Amino acid sequence: MTDHTPDAFDFHAYQQAAARTGAPIATDHPIVYPTLGLVNEAGEVAGKVKKIFRDRGGVVTDGDREALTLELGDVLWYLSELCTRLDIRLEDVAARNITKLADRAARGVLHGEGDQR
Repeated sequence: MTDHTPDAFDFHAYQQAAARTGAPIATDHPIVYPTLGLVNEAGEVAGKVKKIFRDRGGVVTDGDREALTLELGDVLWYLSELCTRLDIRLEDVAARNITKLADRAARGVLHGEGDQR
């Protein structure tokens, strides 16, 4: 019988190689906090949805709706803050998104990947 154990990966060598391609990046900018908050809260939404499927086979309870409403409110708050700090109107984000999606639907390319479809 053949041994299918993979060779040990040298994580120390990897870490040294990775360090040669990285460098400290200044993060003292007003968009950093809302961006990190946005992805954190979106992750919390995803975690709650994951548990709905893992624990209850996709059955959404009133408690799930309540918890997701609160988390989605946090997502909205961080999105709003990020837009504010970038001087982008939230209304413009929403309107441009609907226009983009309507165009994709009209061309039959809602499915797929990439921004330029």
